Amino acid sequence: MPSTVTLHRVLRAPPARVYRAFLDPDAMAKWLPPHGFTGKVHAMDARIGGGYRMSFANLGTGSGHVFGGTYTDLVPNQRIAYTDRFEDSGLAGDMQVTVTLEPSIAGTVLRIVQEGIPDAIPLDSCYQGWQESLALLALLVEPEIPDA
Repeated sequence: MPSTVTLHRVLRAPPARVYRAFLDPDAMAKWLPPHGFTGKVHAMDARIGGGYRMSFANLGTGSGHVFGGTYTDLVPNQRIAYTDRFEDSGLAGDMQVTVTLEPSIAGTVLRIVQEGIPDAIPLDSCYQGWQESLALLALLVEPEIPDA
């Protein structure tokens, strides 16, 4: 049976910056790959009905996987929803990802729900990967760097 993960994190950054990190190809390549992986965004069309295509590569072994999705809902600085699908037939099936951003006194409350995770991916590994990615996201979005 496909699995679901639910994640929650508070980031010391405004929702607009967090939203941008989910839709900017260079930002995604920087924070989304978990530890030990590099990432490359091959295509990005951040609009409802548009999509993206990305790959992760294991730095140690060189192996990797390609995946992509279609944006089903985009509410600036509040919500991102998209489908996700691996190009590997061993990881068949569509996943649905919903990202919600809520302003808070601390910055942004981030909630992510990923549904339909293929059986071949251990749920604990999925949680671990997301936790690593979210730590990298925090390192990207939390610094306040003024323009020169």
